[in-house]
Amino acid sequence: MILVTGATGTVGRELIRRFPSGLRVRLMTRDPARVTGMPVTVETVAADHGDPQSLARALAGVGTAFLVTNRIAGDDDARFVRAASKAGVRRLVKLSAAAVLDPDADDLITRWQRANEELLRASGLEWTLLRPRAFMSNSLSWVPSIRSERVVRTLHGTSANACVDPRDIAQVAVRVLTEEGHAGKAYTLTGPEAITAAEQTDQLGRLLGIPLRFEELTPDEARDGLAERWPAPVVEALLESAERQRGGAKAGVDDTVRAVTGRRAGTFGAWARDHLAAFTPDLAAGRPRVPG
Repeated sequence: MILVTGATGTVGRELIRRFPSGLRVRLMTRDPARVTGMPVTVETVAADHGDPQSLARALAGVGTAFLVTNRIAGDDDARFVRAASKAGVRRLVKLSAAAVLDPDADDLITRWQRANEELLRASGLEWTLLRPRAFMSNSLSWVPSIRSERVVRTLHGTSANACVDPRDIAQVAVRVLTEEGHAGKAYTLTGPEAITAAEQTDQLGRLLGIPLRFEELTPDEARDGLAERWPAPVVEALLESAERQRGGAKAGVDDTVRAVTGRRAGTFGAWARDHLAAFTPDLAAGRPRVPG
């Protein structure tokens, strides 16, 4: 039995679609009603990291688990690892982040990820770490402004990031979860090239067949925008991360996707082409539609 946490998340959804038939797969989620369109052979269980009894039920009979946590600076990883050890789980595959390798990264999020990696290494279980760069799908945050104003606004838009297609992360995870030979390894996952937000804007505009313009945010504007979604400590961590990107820390390209899966990592252009409908303005009545 393979347990997938974060089943409704960006990587989790792609992972479930790529498992070969015949596997016993269980999805762990706080709200099973959100899990839709999955194969009939997949089992779903309601569980929460803060509820030890629900974790025990989710982990019963599991041999391998895919661990995704997002409560920054929380202890969800520690709770899960304890429960997994008690349940007799053999192998954990953890979704981490490439920033842990940057010696200059000392923000809240990166410190939390490093601590979680160390926790896994000390667990006594077999472990594998997946360390992706930024997801290409992060550009979906631009959908409202593209559809309503035909503009992309972000901080440090001329700095490059070797962002990765979540589908490639999922494909690597499938291999690691279903094959032997990955224990004790850490895989840095990037796209095939480093690309800037301004370049992404240009590619999206050409694919859409409409002119898009890029506008650089000031740090204060970026802070205000992030504060609408995140608490202040996380906002500052994200701004520190953006500064490292401006310094070139996220431009390195790694060929691990191809090495593990046998296929070259996908480009941003390919990802954008497959998700173009999300960005397409509604031109009815002669003007773009503002999403509700």
